[in-house]
Amino acid sequence: MDRQMILSRSSVMGVRGLQGFVGSTCPHICTVVNFKELAEHHRSKYPGCTPTIVVDAMCCLRYWYTPESWICGGQWREYFSALRDFVKTFTAAGIKLIFFFDGMVEQDKRDEWVKRRLKNNREISRIFHYIKSHKEQPGRNMFFIPSGLAVFTRFALKTLGQETLCSLQEADYEVASYGLQHNCLGILGEDTDYLIYDTCPYFSISELCLESLDTVMLCREKLCESLGLCVADLPLLACLLGNDIIPEGMFESFRYKCLSSYTSVKENFDKKGNIILAVSDHISKVLHLYQGEKKLEEILPLGPNKALFYKGMASYLLPGQKSPWFFQKPKGVITLDKQVISMSSDTESREEVPMCSDAESRQEVPMCTGPESRQEVPMCTGPESRREVPMYTDSEPRQEVPMCSDPESRQEVPMCTGPESRQEVPMCSDPEPRQEVPMCTGPEARQEVPMYTDSEPRQEVPMYTGPESRQEVLIWTDPESRQEIMCTGHESKQEVPICTDPISKQEDSMCTHPEINQKLPVATGFEFKLEALMCTNPEIKQEDPTNVGPEVKQQVTMVSDTEILKVARTHHVQAESYLVYNIMSSGEIECSNTLEDELDQALPSQAFIYRPIRQRVYSLLLEDCQDVTSTCLAVKEWFVYPGNPLRHPDLVRPLQMTIPGGTPSLKILWLNQEPEIQVRRLDTLLACFNLSSSREELQAVESPFQALCCLLIYLFVQVDTLCLEDLHAFIAQALCLQGKSTSQLANLQPDYINPRAVQLGSLLVRGLTTLVLVNSACGFPWKTSDFMPWNVFDGKLFHQKYLQSEKGYAVEVLLEQNRSRLTKFHDLKAVVCKACMKENRRITGRAHWGSHHAGRWGRQGSSYHRTGSGYSRSSQGQPWRDQGPGSRQYEHDQWRRY
Repeated sequence: MDRQMILSRSSVMGVRGLQGFVGSTCPHICTVVNFKELAEHHRSKYPGCTPTIVVDAMCCLRYWYTPESWICGGQWREYFSALRDFVKTFTAAGIKLIFFFDGMVEQDKRDEWVKRRLKNNREISRIFHYIKSHKEQPGRNMFFIPSGLAVFTRFALKTLGQETLCSLQEADYEVASYGLQHNCLGILGEDTDYLIYDTCPYFSISELCLESLDTVMLCREKLCESLGLCVADLPLLACLLGNDIIPEGMFESFRYKCLSSYTSVKENFDKKGNIILAVSDHISKVLHLYQGEKKLEEILPLGPNKALFYKGMASYLLPGQKSPWFFQKPKGVITLDKQVISMSSDTESREEVPMCSDAESRQEVPMCTGPESRQEVPMCTGPESRREVPMYTDSEPRQEVPMCSDPESRQEVPMCTGPESRQEVPMCSDPEPRQEVPMCTGPEARQEVPMYTDSEPRQEVPMYTGPESRQEVLIWTDPESRQEIMCTGHESKQEVPICTDPISKQEDSMCTHPEINQKLPVATGFEFKLEALMCTNPEIKQEDPTNVGPEVKQQVTMVSDTEILKVARTHHVQAESYLVYNIMSSGEIECSNTLEDELDQALPSQAFIYRPIRQRVYSLLLEDCQDVTSTCLAVKEWFVYPGNPLRHPDLVRPLQMTIPGGTPSLKILWLNQEPEIQVRRLDTLLACFNLSSSREELQAVESPFQALCCLLIYLFVQVDTLCLEDLHAFIAQALCLQGKSTSQLANLQPDYINPRAVQLGSLLVRGLTTLVLVNSACGFPWKTSDFMPWNVFDGKLFHQKYLQSEKGYAVEVLLEQNRSRLTKFHDLKAVVCKACMKENRRITGRAHWGSHHAGRWGRQGSSYHRTGSGYSRSSQGQPWRDQGPGSRQYEHDQWRRY
């Protein structure tokens, strides 16, 4: 495999142009290292401390997916085997791996997310055009990762015994924080943002040779030396060049002005390389002259983008870190519970500010100067002092805690403490009350904190503002006082720590992971990174962009039950659930691209096929979330499907379901351990699929086929362009998969590639991810392993069975003349067909189809309409294709016929 070719297509993350600059202009930044040698050096240096690498899993998916075939829906047994080999290799070297996955998309990065999804749509169109023209899989230059790869990789790694975490924001920030605070050997990934973060060394996954454990270390100190900058200047450089938060075009004219005045343009460097050198030169020779004297907006053309720019800068500051570029005293103050908190970075004191990290590590964090180096990384503090700001990890022997001094009171207040102190981070003192203001009001306060959208006075935020503003208002309700408490938050969908647990009477602002014993910041967005969680004073118009500005959206949570929300959060952080916490905390979810042919009118998009299931899950998870009309608020879905321009999310309302004995509460489903509750969990799961009437038949099916049958019944009821040959292929591949080894599956070669079979493979895999959502929402009535794809699906094997079934091969041929499988085949087929008949859906062979079956389903957003006289699955509301991308509300089960 040409691994570099594959990974180059994913190297768009991080700072614009920096990846190519490092590779072509500054190759000395890259140093070949060996993980075995680094680990041995770490062990001798820190006896008893296991060398640990933090892995940005999202960056590694393309590297890990080594199977030759990727077009048919995924070679999951082969993929699982590749992951196992990866883990074994590092384990044998005595290296521990910690895997982080993206848990949600921050609002600051939504536009970039949309841009990439639309680009992927164009690539998918090219892929299907190639398949139709050549009837074979495209080359590696068109490689597209199988649907659901990120979701199932989490569960695969957990199955392999690895510590796997899901972030409460975009993973790169938590990866960098973890690596810094836990004295890790380094970060393994493929994102130039790791060159910008002031954290542990950064290693490239694309350059990793698994056999020898050699890779390339990218050194941020050498990068700074080449650019004439300090490490503390790198966030500024990243924002001026453009990253996932700052659009590339925002400072385009500024960059070209820097280039025009740059006197050392190298003819042999490319244009982007010269721009990076020119901007760096401007920072070191011009901006440094005013550092500490003028605000950034006075020396940079920030204009109306001031607040966004400061957010981008702050996004690189890890807990306990400060930036010398945030020097001015804000003109506003922040208030909470009628107390005043001063937000100041005091420019007068000019004192050394030690960086504080996890007290548990008790060791200095090696920076990117090589494993032997114990040097402290200098942090520029402006032209006056030019003092180095050392970074400490040991909070006991040095007893130096970063302080935030108010210039009037001269009273220092700790900015960051270790997790054992149980202090809120970060706090500043007010000169008058001379006390720290708690970040949590709790039931004792009994006061409402008003919520405001921006700096203009007394403008209240509506409970739901619609897709135009992309603003969410989520509510925490104190369970004792039953009083709504609202506080400003951030777009990043983080929990705002404003609620007190009524049982423990302790602040619930942090989530503690039981294995790492570390405070996970619940609000690690812009406010946290700027070392304040703010509720703005409505009477003071804020002018300082380092405070919460108009762009910062306000949040509370969708669900008021803090106990249930904590359970959901724990499952989310430990990568045990999928989308559940996102729904309950922010009411917003997303699903990336699927291999779907936008020109194929016979199969609807998976986004619509599985939407009724999601709607029922919403009603379960948001049972106590109702607006003034007693209607549950809509969930915002960012789902990619052909014809969707992704300008706004689809607003999808919950769909009520009927469960025998009534709908149980989440506390019953999640917390009650009585044996009879397991029956209610299964009843709830089947109700989400609207298959309560088939409970007995499904219970008679053995594992792991029970979940597969449930999914097949749902699919064939919903989509009547699926035929008997499709059902035969799905069942036959699942049965034959049980007796095949990984090498046998790798050697399979379908005669040719059929575009419809490609779509069906992806459709089934997306159904398996939907099962993960439903199963976790219902309290795990089924074992997760029963619907992991490596146990029930293989892309090439399905493709082979599909081609055989399409040609009319006998069932015995599909089952490879294995008589023991024949009985199981007929049993499974009977369960599916019987359940479908209960819904008046008779599955017929393609030979029995009338002409009306071809192209009956119009693709949403297209100019096609349903044709023919066949019955419709949407007797309620409007047909789904008529709603189009411009329609914002989805309330009915638009597929199902009742």
